[in-house]
Amino acid sequence: MYKFDYIVIGSGLAGLYAAYKASKYGKVAIVTKCNINENNSYYAQGGIAAVTNNLDSTELHIKDTIIAGRGLCNKEAVEVLAKEAPLRIQELIKEGMEFDSVNGQLTLGLEGGHSKRRILHAGGDITGRRVMEFMISKVRASKEITILENYNVLQLISSKTTCYGVNCWDEKKERSEIILASYTIIATGGASAIYKRSTNPQSSVGDGIAIAFNAGCEIMDIEFIQFHPTTLYTPQNRSFLISEAVRGEGAFLLNCNGDRFMDGVHPLKELAPRDIVSQEIYKQPGGFAYLSLKHLDPTHIKSRFPHIYKQCKDIGEDLTDQIPVAPAAHYTIGGIYTNLHSKTSLDNLYACGEVAANGLMGANRLASNSLAECLVFGARAVEDSLKQSFNNTIEPQNIDYYKDNGNFACYLELSDKVKTILTESAGIIRSEKKISNGLEKINHLMSTIKDTKEYYSILSSNILVVAKLILTGAINRNESRGGHFREDFNKEDSKAYHTIQKKGEEVKKIYR
Repeated sequence: MYKFDYIVIGSGLAGLYAAYKASKYGKVAIVTKCNINENNSYYAQGGIAAVTNNLDSTELHIKDTIIAGRGLCNKEAVEVLAKEAPLRIQELIKEGMEFDSVNGQLTLGLEGGHSKRRILHAGGDITGRRVMEFMISKVRASKEITILENYNVLQLISSKTTCYGVNCWDEKKERSEIILASYTIIATGGASAIYKRSTNPQSSVGDGIAIAFNAGCEIMDIEFIQFHPTTLYTPQNRSFLISEAVRGEGAFLLNCNGDRFMDGVHPLKELAPRDIVSQEIYKQPGGFAYLSLKHLDPTHIKSRFPHIYKQCKDIGEDLTDQIPVAPAAHYTIGGIYTNLHSKTSLDNLYACGEVAANGLMGANRLASNSLAECLVFGARAVEDSLKQSFNNTIEPQNIDYYKDNGNFACYLELSDKVKTILTESAGIIRSEKKISNGLEKINHLMSTIKDTKEYYSILSSNILVVAKLILTGAINRNESRGGHFREDFNKEDSKAYHTIQKKGEEVKKIYR
C-alpha cells in the first residue's frame, strides 16, 4: 500500500502538467499503464491554440470555439480557456519551453475553424513531442513526484460520495497494489483507439471513463467522436495523422477527378470544421480523397512539416505532390462530467484533458484547443484541491486480482470485435438501425464476461462499458450535431442538450 497527497492517473500533457503543479504542494504519484511518453499528447502535431499577439483577441477565440461547438459549448468553460491559455503558455516559456519563433516573435499557424493565426508550434509538426519532452524532464527532476510506469488502474477506491485512491495492477511485479491519496486526478485521455481506423496509440481505449462510470461518476456527451478528416490512407488501413495545419498552409482536397469538392460545401472550404470535412471525404468513392500540395512551395512544406514529410516518404508518398487521405477516429469530445474546476461528482476526484467533459468542446472540438485545455484545466484541478479538506474514513480492502495470461488472446479478439462494431454502428454516419445493431452485439459480449477479478476480464469489461456508453448516447440523440451525424435525423434539434449517463440510471437530457 502506498500513500500520497495526489494521484495522477495518466501521463499525457494534462496529467504531467497537473502533477508538476501539484508537486508544489505535496507528494505526487503519476500512475501510467504504459511508458510515460506513450499517449496522444506526445503524437500531437498541430500545436496549442492561445491568443499571444495583438492581431488576435480572446473574444475571437471564444467566438471560433463556440461556432465549432455547434451550439453546445458551455460559454463559461470557453471563456476560461481563452483567457487562461495565454497565461499557461507564458508560464511554460518562463520555465524554459521553446516554441517556434522568428526574430523573437512566435510563429503562429492557422487551422480549421480559426479566424486568426493563433496556433503555437514547436519543431514544426512535432509540437506534442517537444512539449511532452519538456514536461517529462520537469517531472523527472522533481523529488516530490514518483512515476509508476506499467501500472494499470483497475478500480477507484471510493464510497458513494468520495474517492480515496486506486486499486491497480503492477505489470512488472505481476500483482495488485493499493495507492491512496488525498486527491485523485484522472487524465487518461480518450477512447478513439476502440475504432478500426484511429490516430490514437492503441492504449487509448477509454479506461479512465470506464473506471469513473463504475464508481458512480456522470458521463456527458460521450457519443460525440471527432474524426480527423486527413489521415494517410493506405490499403493496409494504416492511419498516420496528416495535421490540419497542412491545410492551414493552403493544401487542397481533391476528388478522384482532381476537382476541389469542398467548394460550395462550406465558406471555409478545406478549413471547414472537422466533422463537415470528414463527412464529405467519407462520401467520396472509396471513402477517401487526395490532399494536394503540388501548388505550394516544396521547400517550405519540407521545413514546416519535416516529420510528416519523412513519414510519407518512408512509405512511398510525396507530401509536396498529393497523398491519399481518409478520416479516422481522433478525439473523444465527451467524457467524465466535471465543473469548471475539473471536479467530478465524487469528492476529491478530478478529471482533466480529453477524458473530461466540462462543455468546452460542445459537439465538435476546435482544432488545437485540446493541448490548451490540458494546461488550463490541469492547473485548475490542483488549484481547486487546495481549497478542499480531506478526511480518510475508509479502510480499503486489497482485492485479490489475478492475471491469467491464457486470456490475453481472448482480450485481443474481443477488442477487435469492438472496433468493428463501433466503426459500423457509431462511425462517421449513423442511424437507429446501425446503433441498435451495435448495442445488441455489445450487450451480448458483455454477457460473456463472468470473472470480475481477472485482469484481462476487467480490461475487456472496461472496453465494453465505453462502447456501450457511446452507443447509448448515440441512440438517445435524435439529431445531427458536430461529431454525431444521424442519416435518419440529419438536422440539429431546435434545442441543444447534453446527454448524461450514470450507472444504474436512465439517460438524462439536460437542455441548454
